[in-house]
Amino acid sequence: MPLSDDEKSLLNRLQIKVLRTERRNRVLEAYYEGEQRVEQLGLAIPPELRRFLTIAAWPGTYADEIAARTTLEGFELPDATEADEQLWRIWQANGLDSESKLGQLDAIVRGGSFVAIGAGDAETPDAPSPEGGDDDRERSAEIPLITVESSDEMAVELSPRTRHPIAAAKFYSQDGVAHATLYLPAVTIWLERRNAAWVEVDRDEHNLGVVPVVPLVRGARLSKRDGRSIFTRIIGLTDAAARALTNGQVATEALAVPQRHAAGMKPEDFRDKDGSLLPTWEAYFGAVWATSNPDARFGSFSAADLANFDTIVSLYAKLVSGVSGLPMRYLGQATTNPPSAEGILADESRVIKQVEDYQTALEAAWERVMKIAVRFRDGRWDPRMEQLETQWRSAATPTRAQAADAAVKLVQQKIIPREAAWVDLGYSAARRKKLAELFAAEEARDPMAEIARGLAGADRPVVAGVDAG
Repeated sequence: MPLSDDEKSLLNRLQIKVLRTERRNRVLEAYYEGEQRVEQLGLAIPPELRRFLTIAAWPGTYADEIAARTTLEGFELPDATEADEQLWRIWQANGLDSESKLGQLDAIVRGGSFVAIGAGDAETPDAPSPEGGDDDRERSAEIPLITVESSDEMAVELSPRTRHPIAAAKFYSQDGVAHATLYLPAVTIWLERRNAAWVEVDRDEHNLGVVPVVPLVRGARLSKRDGRSIFTRIIGLTDAAARALTNGQVATEALAVPQRHAAGMKPEDFRDKDGSLLPTWEAYFGAVWATSNPDARFGSFSAADLANFDTIVSLYAKLVSGVSGLPMRYLGQATTNPPSAEGILADESRVIKQVEDYQTALEAAWERVMKIAVRFRDGRWDPRMEQLETQWRSAATPTRAQAADAAVKLVQQKIIPREAAWVDLGYSAARRKKLAELFAAEEARDPMAEIARGLAGADRPVVAGVDAG
């Protein structure tokens, strides 16, 4: 079926949006990798000194720290006390333990990334082994396919009323052939570029009523729904620090070693033992300068004091710390005394709050992803998914001893049950289930506990496992 004029126009608009985003992403990616050398400093440094360009890779440090603290641990349905196993099965079958981290990092660096949801098939990550039977293949087909996509390849158009996508498209190349996937509320269309035109090769009439693409956005505002990079406020300071570091490199090369001078000497005075003239650099670094001219004079200049470069780079680090909330030690500024556990927590309070706000922004996106995935799996919308809750690992960095001590005290005071303490300690849902089984097995082997359970069943008071009657 050929594309309609409206679909062609929509596809062209989305492709233009991808190309514009891709150009912006190249600059942001250079800052993340610490490779923005020539592009940002080429005019400020003479061409012959570009080899001395040095970059402070603070943007990458900032992005990695926020991303490392943003870890999704499960989904909880209403009236449940544990993460839902079926939803987590979908999550892990699609490799989202790692893929979600990649998408969230891209959203931090570039402002946004995307998650696409589709029907599962034999090519899903959960596909059974050749030894599996028909039941395994049937269960595999029930798992929807969820992929995390880069803004280099995908773009969306948002509804001005609901703020949800009304159309999306992905553009990519495979074996030298350009491909595109157009996502619409009722259909997903796969296309190939042939003879300078998009040709449909397949379509899925899913009739979802929503576009099966969800943006992951960081830093969205009312006037900028597609988000913004976390680097926005520190790019200028990073460039300024790079210029200072580059000037320090040049000064180190030219002025850190005392310069020597000689008056009254000729090039012929600089010969080796065979009588050949020495190269200029070898003559300069020679240990002995001598001449037969009695009026010759030798001397040296004072070495330059390079401490001012440390001062200016430290100043820029303080400014970046003030803007980003990163502790100074993350920017290479070591303190004399190591911070205490309480000091670390106070020092990282702004970073922790940023991560918590980012998690809040991601919650709605990941919950929408799972809602659509369940619709693909079941063929209907599950009303319970409207109250789905996302579980996140704590963004703070308390020591293991601190976390364990706090959990023990809360359990002893009966403020929380033992299972809630496992959640606070960061144990996964699978490990919490295993721990519960181990505790149950241990209690079953305890004869005193067995006696206590038997007596309690007979409505007789039991104290410390002993019959009080």
